Parts: sequence; C-alpha cells; structure tokens
Amino acid sequence: MRPDDPFDDAVTARAVIAADGTLARWSEGARLLLGHRSEEVVGRPAAELLADSAGPLPLPADRWSGTLVLRHRDGGTVSVWVLAHHRQPSGDGPGEWLAVTPLEATDYDLPDDPLVRKAVFQSPCATMVFDHELRLRGVNDAMARLLGLPADHLRGLRPTDIGGRPQHSELERQLRQVLRSGRPHDMQTHMKARAESYAHAWLARLAPLTDRAGRVRGVCVTAHDFTEQFRARERLQLVNEASMRIGTTLDVTRTAQELADVCVPSLADFVSVELLDPEEGAGEPAGRLSPPVSLRRVAQQSLTAGTPESVAQVGEVVVYPENSPQADSLVAGHSVVASVPAGDLDPWLAVDETRARRFEEYGVHAMLSVPLQARGTTLGVAAFTRFNHPEAFTHDDVLLAEEVTARAAVCIDNARRYSRERETTLTLQRSLLPRTLPRTAALEAATRYLPAARSGVGGDWFDVIPLSGMRVAMVVGDVVGHGIQASATMGRLRTAVRTLADIDLAPDELLTHLDDLVLHLSEEAGGDSGPGEVGATCLYAVYDPVSRRCTLSRAGHPPPVVIPPGGTAQHLELPSGPPLGLGGLPFESAEFELADDSVLAFYTDGLVTSRGRDVDQGEALLREALSGAAGPLDETCDRVLNSVLAPGGAMDDVALLLARLRGLPSSQVTTWDIPADPALVAPIRKQVLDQLAAWSLTDASFTAELVVSELVTNAIRYGAPPIRLRLIHDAATLICEVSDTSHTAPHLRRAKTWDEGGRGLLLVAQLTQRWGTRHTAEGKTIWAELALADME
Repeated sequence: MRPDDPFDDAVTARAVIAADGTLARWSEGARLLLGHRSEEVVGRPAAELLADSAGPLPLPADRWSGTLVLRHRDGGTVSVWVLAHHRQPSGDGPGEWLAVTPLEATDYDLPDDPLVRKAVFQSPCATMVFDHELRLRGVNDAMARLLGLPADHLRGLRPTDIGGRPQHSELERQLRQVLRSGRPHDMQTHMKARAESYAHAWLARLAPLTDRAGRVRGVCVTAHDFTEQFRARERLQLVNEASMRIGTTLDVTRTAQELADVCVPSLADFVSVELLDPEEGAGEPAGRLSPPVSLRRVAQQSLTAGTPESVAQVGEVVVYPENSPQADSLVAGHSVVASVPAGDLDPWLAVDETRARRFEEYGVHAMLSVPLQARGTTLGVAAFTRFNHPEAFTHDDVLLAEEVTARAAVCIDNARRYSRERETTLTLQRSLLPRTLPRTAALEAATRYLPAARSGVGGDWFDVIPLSGMRVAMVVGDVVGHGIQASATMGRLRTAVRTLADIDLAPDELLTHLDDLVLHLSEEAGGDSGPGEVGATCLYAVYDPVSRRCTLSRAGHPPPVVIPPGGTAQHLELPSGPPLGLGGLPFESAEFELADDSVLAFYTDGLVTSRGRDVDQGEALLREALSGAAGPLDETCDRVLNSVLAPGGAMDDVALLLARLRGLPSSQVTTWDIPADPALVAPIRKQVLDQLAAWSLTDASFTAELVVSELVTNAIRYGAPPIRLRLIHDAATLICEVSDTSHTAPHLRRAKTWDEGGRGLLLVAQLTQRWGTRHTAEGKTIWAELALADME
C-alpha cells in the first residue's frame, strides 16, 4: 500500500463498496469507529452495517452526504455523517468511496487550534485549512456553501475525500508542494456548486501556515470566484479568434467550415452551418421564408468522432418543418434557444424518429439556432448543439453566438458575391475564347485556359486564325487586371486581332494598330478624370507552310518556346517590344525557318510566375516539361500544367497554346509567270486544267478555270508586271493566287445593266468559298479559295 494511500489512515473511517453492493475495502479508521476488522466485513453486503438493514445504502449516481446509524461490532449503534461519491478503484469494476465521521466531537474539533486562529473564517472568501498531513482542520461558511457540504462534518477529510474529482487530486498535489517548499502558490480550478447548473472558475491562493518556530504546520486555501471575468475573457478570446480565422478565403464552403471550427468546443459540442439555395435565375437567397424551410448543409464540426445528426451530411439538402429551431429562427429573424428537458424540441423530434434517437443517444440537452444575416439578406442558419457541455445556453452565450455568426455572415456574403461575380466573369471569359480550333493543313493545335486560383478571372486569351495562302496566325495575349472589365477588354482585343489579321497585316504592323486601340480604350475607361489603366501584352505569329517560315512579333509578352523534332526545348530570341497601351514605340518582327513537326509553345506569364520562385525557374521547368514533346499535344498540355504550376494553383490566369507545324509538300504547289498579254490567257487556262488533272481535281476544273481566267485577265488589264499565278491545294481546299507589283486593290461593286465590265469579281465571289487581297512589299496578291468538297 502506498504511503499516500487514503486507506493508510487510522483516523478517518473509509470504505469502498463494489458495484454489487459488497464491501471491497475497509480502513483502520473504520475498524476503530465500528469495531469490525477488515477480514470480517470485506466481501459482505454493505447494507448489513445499517442499524436498520431493511434496504440498501442510499447512494445515488453522483454524490451523497447525510446521517446514517451504523451497527457497532459489540451490538450497539453509532450515528455518523457519511460523504459518498463515485470512485474508479484499482480493482475490477466501478465502486463507491465512503468517508465516515462520527457526529460527536473529535480531536480535530479544536477551536483554539493555532492553525484555525490564523485563518480568517469570517472572510467572505471561501477558506479552508489543512494540517501537515493534509487533513481538513476547518472551513468557513462560504467554502461549505461552495462544496455543498456541512462545515461541521468536513473536519479530518482529505482533498480527494471531498469530491474525488481530478481538480481535487490536483489540489492535493499543490498542497504537498506548498508544504515542502513553504512558499505560497496560486492555481486556477473549475468547480460546480451543488446549487448551480454551471461550473465556476476559481482562483485559489495556497498559503503556508507556520508556528512560532517558523515550521510549516499547514496550508490555508482561499478561493476567489472570478467566473465572470473568466467567461468575459473566454468570450473576448473567441471573438478575437473568430475575427482571425473566419474569412481567410473567398470560398463559401471554407468560410462556413471556419465558423464551425471556431465554435467547437468553445461554444458548443456540435455546430452545423446550412445555407439557403439562391432562387433560380437570381443571385440571392429567397427573401420571404415560411416553414418548411429547405437548407443545404455546407459545413459541420463535432466534438466527437460521430455527430448527433447522422440524418444530414455536408452537401445534402435538409428540410426543417415548423417548430424546429432552424425554421423558427429563420422565420422570426432572430436567435432561438431550445432545451430538451423543457420540451421545446418535442414537436420537432416527434416527427423525426431518427433524429430523436440520435439526440437521446448523445445526450443532447440544448440547441441554439442563429440566422445568418448580412446586408439585409438572410443567407442561412447556424445551429449550436450541446451534449457534452453540461450547461444550458445563457443570455451571454446567445450574444456571443450572434456576434461570431454576424462576422461569419458578412464573410459568407462576400464569398457568395465574389463567387457569383467570378462565375459570371468566367462564363464571359470562356464565351469570348474560341470554343474549337480551326482545322488547317499547316498545323495541329491544342490549348488550355485556367483561371487564377485566388486573384480571380483575368483577360488571358489565345487564338488560331486561318489566313490566305494556307498560312495560319497564332496569337496569345494577356490583359492587365482581373474581373469582368478585363474579360470584356480581352474580347474587344481578340476581335480586333481577328479583324486586322483578316487584312493580312504583318505581325509588327498588326501590333502597332492594336497598340492604338488599347490607347483609345484607356482614354474611354478614364473619362473626364484622365486616362484609364488599360494595358495588355501580346505575341502574334504567322506561319507559312509553303515556305516553312514563321514570322513573329511581341508586345511585352514572354517569347515562345520551340521544340525541334527530337530536340530540346529552347526560347526563340525575339525583339522585346513594349506592352500595348504605351504608344509611340515601334515593334519589330523576326523570321525563322522551322522544320516539319516542330512544336511552338505560346503561353502567358501566369504559367511561369509563382510565389516563392522567380521567372527563370518557371521557364526552366517549362522547357523541361516541353522537351521531347513527340506525343499528342493534349497530353503535353496536361503534363506542362502539372509540372510547372505550383501546388496551390496559378497566381494569375494561364493560357497555353501548343502548335505542331506541318509544311506543305512542294508537289501540292505550282507557280507560273504570266506574260502581260491578254492573248495568252487561254494557254494559261489549259495549263491550269492539266495541273488539276495531275492532282486528280478534275471536279473543280470548271470553277477553277473561270476564277483563274478572271483573276489573270484583271491582273493583265489593271495590274503591273511581273505577274505570277500560284495554285495551292490540300485535301479540302484549292487556292488560286495572282500577284503583281501594283498596289491598287480591286473592289467588289455591282455593275449596272448596260455596263460591259465590273462583273468579274462578283462572279469570283459567288463561285468561291472566300476571296481577298493581300498586300506585300512588292505589290499585292489577289486570292480565292475553292472548297473541294462542294465540287464533288
């Protein structure tokens, strides 16, 4: 037996009653009081000790104190005062701890004891005195009320005898420390008085008591109730924690989960957050509410592994009928407190047997429902449930829940508005981007677009534009800023690029015109207050599959990456032009000859920039991911995004365009030099028909002959030599091009009834898929495309 074991005591009578009602242990003090030796009573029913053994000992589930008449071994009776409470013994099963003191005065009832005289028992503070053996020598009335036990009957008990709770074991440990050190000590503890429904916070002052020789003879314990200060500090701490932890993101679900996490276990044992679904076609939740109310659960948190509401999980829609706290608080527009013991939840639980069974299983005793309201709109409800917390919700708890919920509601409303605006912007952005890429013989393309993870949708775009002569333009751009305005500006710039590309401007000239447009847009955005902040970067490239040459120009945009067949990726060295919107600065072009099956990678800076690494590291990762891009381009796009982007997502929008270049075989291109003699048009037509027969395109002979005749005749009549005719074809298209050195462009017009000319170009426009004029440094080229599928 340990030296500090309470049974090693010849003064206070103590016993342990097993779960079956038999005596399990018997102290020496009990033998001295009742005369029974341990071996005589251990194992026998404890009720046999009663003078009237008609019934069992009156021991309740928690704690009991009162007067009993016990049977002495010599046949007499002894009136004693008994303190009994639960204890988990070292043996098998639970038991009861009994501390028994006789009602007659004992050696410890010493009013002239110097230890007692030093204690101020008239103080309003709860005070008790222990001797050097940690037996209670006296308590004042305030401490007796706190413990809920008679003051006269507590003398001689140990701290663990008084309650057996963990805080009393801690008190005993601290008392021993004061006895050893002789220095005072302060400790905080929480105790619930018998008349109270909630635990008080106490600050206990443990001061050593010494005799005249300076020897420590005991310890005086003075308890100060600072419950209100403690609770106010807890409430302030929870509000402060809520302001720091709620609203860290603009995600509705995450914000709701932060509300639930903050309030468990500080305010409740289980918290659920449920939101009203927005009305169809509107961005706001429903306005007027009436039961039953349908709510979607977006977050929940529980003190235990399970929840008292397994009937609803995150993401599910729950319908709350009338008389449920959630529906009542939403309809009333204020908080609703419901108590299970008071029967407030009976009507609701009566119609939901599963929930009622779970509430009973978990011991739910109180619920608090607080509507989530922000900017005059009801967003949903937060429900706080207590089952492990023994106290009911107080008025201060309601105020605290309302304050925390109000903060969360504003954050949820901000997140909802941001999500709605982001969704609108993203829809606009995707509608302005090409949904499908054109199929051309010059290249195979694949693209990806990813909106920014945090900063919102921006103005990144890409495009693939078929040009005359089988050429293809590739463009990637990035508008400064985020949101709807950036997406709208992107749409205007993309339309402008397609318009300028349609008239076959050189890349540097196209960027010059685009720069002027951005300046005009900036002036419009600024209004009377001055120029706005509209800017963009752009990279424009034109690939000619006949010559296998690519001409590129950039305006403040990252240069593209080229991956030769079987080679390693490397950046193309291009002149660095200024961003669009500065005005007055020139743009330069660069031309490269690229082998067949080379891959060009165009991207925006959101792909290679990331928090925590510089651009050079991002570009190195990009080149590594692109090296050996011999497989399908879609797979290469996915590999690039997975390898280059940071785990948290892109900081800015990402646009990626990959193009595998395919040169046109020389066998599909034929060129003739045309003499400036109208009489030689007929032989030219014959040569064209022979070439179409060699290409097995005889179905297109009639239309091609008419188009060639008209274009060549116009070049001879109105153009300037030298004149050249070129035919180009692939599987789907036949292109006729006539070039001369005159810069005068023909115009389509409607000839009058008696006009002898003016119908040639109208005839060409009717017979071909499309036609146009391309200006070059040497002159112009008039071209026309015939769809071969229409000729079959």
